[in-house]
Formats: sequence, C-alpha cells, structure tokens
Amino acid sequence: MSVWGIVLGSLLAVVSIAIIVVIILQEGNQQGLGVVTGAADSYFSKNKARSIDAFLARWTKVFAAIFVVFVIALNVLAYFNIL
Repeated sequence: MSVWGIVLGSLLAVVSIAIIVVIILQEGNQQGLGVVTGAADSYFSKNKARSIDAFLARWTKVFAAIFVVFVIALNVLAYFNIL
C-alpha cells in the first residue's frame, strides 16, 4: 500500500469517528415528552438546544461530505492501481 493509501485511509477513519461522535451528541426529536413528565423546557433552553442542534447538524453535513470525498478518492486510486 502506498503512502497515499495509508494517509487517506487513516483520514477516513478519523472522519468516520467524527461523524459517529457528532451524531451521538445530537438530541432526539421527542418534543412532547417533557410536558408529560413535568420537565417542560423554558424559552432560553429551547433556543440554546436549537443552536447547538443546528451546529451539530451543520458539522454532520460537513463530515459526511468529507467522508464521501475520501471514499471516492480511495476508490479512484484503487481503480488505477495507484495504491
């Protein structure tokens, strides 16, 4: 395996772990459950959660795009026997 294969493979592993971590950090969409248990959110906590969720959703898209680029690059290199 060439240097490019090792570098792209290790970067692919790092991006994969980053995607997993960012997805796990996101909250679920269980919006009515706080009212049932008596733990309704206040106005400020709702806005904070939305901004954090928006931030994590944005980074999920970024890491997914990077993941796709690395997978395509590894496949192209393997197809042309550069690896």
